[in-house]
Amino acid sequence: MGNINEVRNAVVKSLQESINSQEITVIKLEQVDDTWNAVAEVYEDDSFLKAMNLPPKKKRVLYSVLLDKNIEVKSFERLGAS
Repeated sequence: MGNINEVRNAVVKSLQESINSQEITVIKLEQVDDTWNAVAEVYEDDSFLKAMNLPPKKKRVLYSVLLDKNIEVKSFERLGAS
């Protein structure tokens, strides 16, 4: 089982690869038994503005990430934008 810094780095790396964003901050990290639950704040391009060929603007989106005891990402879910 890894330490909290290894888990945080794994969350960031996985989201960078999955959603192609470099602006990621882990805002919650919790160990429950043999799993880790994380919530990350991600800044993504607004897809509506992009589709309308308007100037890009970043929007804040939260993602939930579940990792196992080996620090492997088992799932991630978009929680919503704000």
